Amino acid sequence: MASQQTRPARGMRDFLPEDVRRRDYVIGVISDVYRRYGFEPLETPALENIETLTGKYGEEGSALIFKVLRRGDRESSGETDLALRYDLTVPLARVVAEYRAKLPRFFKRFQIQPVWRADRPARGRFREFFQCDVDAIGSRSMVVEAELCTAVSDVLRTLGFGDFTIRLNHRRLLAGLLDAAGVPADLEGSTLVAIDKLDKIGADGVARELAERGVSDAAAARLLATFKEPLTIALARDLVRAIPEAAQAVNELEQILELCSAGSAAPHVRLDASLARGLSYYTGAIMEVAVPDLAGSLGGGGRYDGLIGMFLGENVPACGFSLGLERILVVMGERNMFPPFVERPSADLLVTLFDAASIPEALRLAAELRNHAVRVEVYPEPDKLGKQMKYAAAKRIPFAAILGSDETARGEVTVKNLGSGLQVSVPRAQLPQRLRDWLAEPPVPSPESRSRS
Repeated sequence: MASQQTRPARGMRDFLPEDVRRRDYVIGVISDVYRRYGFEPLETPALENIETLTGKYGEEGSALIFKVLRRGDRESSGETDLALRYDLTVPLARVVAEYRAKLPRFFKRFQIQPVWRADRPARGRFREFFQCDVDAIGSRSMVVEAELCTAVSDVLRTLGFGDFTIRLNHRRLLAGLLDAAGVPADLEGSTLVAIDKLDKIGADGVARELAERGVSDAAAARLLATFKEPLTIALARDLVRAIPEAAQAVNELEQILELCSAGSAAPHVRLDASLARGLSYYTGAIMEVAVPDLAGSLGGGGRYDGLIGMFLGENVPACGFSLGLERILVVMGERNMFPPFVERPSADLLVTLFDAASIPEALRLAAELRNHAVRVEVYPEPDKLGKQMKYAAAKRIPFAAILGSDETARGEVTVKNLGSGLQVSVPRAQLPQRLRDWLAEPPVPSPESRSRS
């Protein structure tokens, strides 16, 4: 077992080459899809002023902010002035308020960066993790929600997911359902926090938590009964008919569903009355991605028309979606969803070294091949040939080049197929093209040109 000193901090991870390759692949797919929808890249600092983050995430969210103690002369005060980024949405709101005059009327951005939360680590949940956000600023049209659902659907379908569901609800509809069930207005926020845990702790667990938060048994029973029925537009409209704001929310949900029917999200989006989304800044439609056999979601989002106004002094329409990269990677790994090229070895060919005198020519050969887009690793020191071949095989490098004085004199390179063990001599000028052909389809040398090493 590794000593405590060599382990990363709890909830943090080292990323070995295989991990990074998988992560880069998923990030590449996400970025490519979002760019096709007209979203532009944005990055913000890892550290934010503490006042930027506090008061934006509700009671439970604020408790998970990693705070940074003052430094220098103020170190002993125990005060905080900075905090690690909790999410990418609040920093976006700050950026929009700061650079509003420079940004287009409709600002569409995607952002893929790590965030930090002082949460309890669990399967697929870490204290440092990447978020993949996509947001549209400046419009109240339901086209925004539909486009976000469709973009997220395209991402997941491209990655190979087919069994996901985009759960859809509305904060004002939720408020109406709480009102209709008899939940007092001053308990709405804490009730939503409890409801957000329905898929994690079940109806009985939520009932106990509602009682602890002061909701009466009768109101809790009426509310939980609402969530047992599959939600339809007709049912939602009937439940909140007498509550104008909630009725308008139903109209907006109906528009979103109609607009989603034009794209890839259509078979995946469904209404879900129990979806709450715990963050307090949501003001309209809310969404969350669920897949079977995963506690929690692959991502979520919603409309937050009031958040930017906390920085700017006036409300600016905004809506966004965040995918959890780590959870996507966990599920894809468990389901063997990564394409073969993601798992390919670090090099196409290993150039071996016979002795010190062969090093300059070996480096020249490597440079020639790299100029032809062949990925080449040079063994770093002269060694027994068998040992070098064993090293290449351990790294799954498919070919090894043997360049001794005889090969150099003939203008040839001996290439060994590490899979079959067969060798073939190739004119040096032809080697880049021959390697490309072999990498597309492994070589089968003719009997007269091959030998066993």
